[in-house]
Amino acid sequence: MARLVLSLDNQVLAEYNMNKERYTIGRLPDNDIRIDNSAVSGHHSLIINILNDSFLEDLNSTNGTYVNGKLIKKHALQHGDVVTVGHHQLRFVEDDEAQDEFEKTMVIQPSSRPAAEKMQAVKERADKVSADVSASGVRKGLDGKTPVKKAKLQVLSGSFAGRELELNKALTTLGRPGIQVAAITRRQDGFFIVHVDADKPDNFPLVNGAAIGSQARKLADNDVIQLAGVKMGFFES
Repeated sequence: MARLVLSLDNQVLAEYNMNKERYTIGRLPDNDIRIDNSAVSGHHSLIINILNDSFLEDLNSTNGTYVNGKLIKKHALQHGDVVTVGHHQLRFVEDDEAQDEFEKTMVIQPSSRPAAEKMQAVKERADKVSADVSASGVRKGLDGKTPVKKAKLQVLSGSFAGRELELNKALTTLGRPGIQVAAITRRQDGFFIVHVDADKPDNFPLVNGAAIGSQARKLADNDVIQLAGVKMGFFES
């Protein structure tokens, strides 16, 4: 299913699943996607979904509809297209492709690490997460007596803004080897992030704007993580 991710000044405001045939975009309350801004016409644009294809049409708006910076009247939407309406942006995302691209870019799999030495270094550092968390006074392991919390990451910046990643593994390693890598461990007591590797010894990931340092840090709902130049929101459910 395709989605539209609404943003303003690189801040994600809302997401819309494309599960209907027609979506109107505009300033008035009767629009499917309402953008309450004077730069947006009352009925600015229209999206029509036909089977697996989506078509965008400008509705003779005052300020025009742009796709990837170009003024359009009609346009067949493709994954990654950025529609500009007034001062707002709507990124068109096809979920399957977005998931593949995001995971290839940020989620580190053992088979995709670029060099043997780097692979081993990242693995060894990630394996120390349990010890780091234990040193922080958190119980080790999952005893099954208390339900394990669920959580997800939502990308807040960059080309994958709006993309979500379920943290359903015991250990999720994120980042870009040689630049910045961190691991998030899923435990009965919550979720913890720990620095794994970086281009500089003190280049630690940030949580709410502060470096986490070398020790594991417990994440709280709505925390903002900055890793390898990408901002991600942490949300518990």
